Amino acid sequence: MGRIQTTFDALKAQGRKALIPYVTAGFPFADITPDLMHGMVEAGADVIELGVPFSDPMADGPVIQKAGERALALGIGMAQVLDMVKAFRQRNKTTPVVLMGYANPVERYDQRHGAGSFVRDAAASGVDGVLVVDYPPEECAEFSASLQAHGMDLIFLLAPTSTEQRMAEVARVASGYVYYVSLKGVTGAGTLDTGAVEAMLPRIRQHVHIPVGVGFGIRDAASAQAVGRVADAVVIGSKIIQLIEDQPHEKVTPVAVDFLRGIRRALDASERVHDLAGDRVGAQSG
Repeated sequence: MGRIQTTFDALKAQGRKALIPYVTAGFPFADITPDLMHGMVEAGADVIELGVPFSDPMADGPVIQKAGERALALGIGMAQVLDMVKAFRQRNKTTPVVLMGYANPVERYDQRHGAGSFVRDAAASGVDGVLVVDYPPEECAEFSASLQAHGMDLIFLLAPTSTEQRMAEVARVASGYVYYVSLKGVTGAGTLDTGAVEAMLPRIRQHVHIPVGVGFGIRDAASAQAVGRVADAVVIGSKIIQLIEDQPHEKVTPVAVDFLRGIRRALDASERVHDLAGDRVGAQSG
């Protein structure tokens, strides 16, 4: 059993929801990422999504695009990202790390280092899952099998526009969790409609029998709490990037930690309220 499944199983047993922060590797400073990852875990993160910088991130809004451009200018590529995960693993052997990015950096890594080298080296570095935005599920059976053979999960996006067929295709090859994009558009865009999210998740769960995380549009404790009531995980990225982008080196991790602690408290408070409500209903029916 991999770290992602172990983490979600433990959270389910505790009646808690996963908090999954996203940060761009090498942003806002080339050497900050391992310390930032440790800080986020201390603040209550259960899984970390680490963005692989890419020059043409079609699913990302201006905030994460800018972060990727800055990281690229600092010389951050796939090899450096894997080194960051390896450095994180020196002190943390349990928190799952998911690489999120695009096909080009994965395929260029294989071109430079030999066929299959990305999967081999990602596993050796301590990566637990990979989300490649522009890999369609119907073409990923071989890649998924290779990742699973190395103890890693292939994670996919679903969107409000996803058809039943798309959900079924994702369900066939996805493992770990599925990331539901709650908004039409790019990261950081629009206003979250929690009613629409709540209506969509039962449809997804008819096909997908692994945890469902929800991201895009979650910017504060209230939106995280609302999503946490219906999803298995809350994914939050653009807001973290905004908070840390102009901070001096020594303030980056404390600012992210302070924000995530508030999100974690809100998620856990929501679960306590839900449990108390359930207890009251049970007492009245008894």
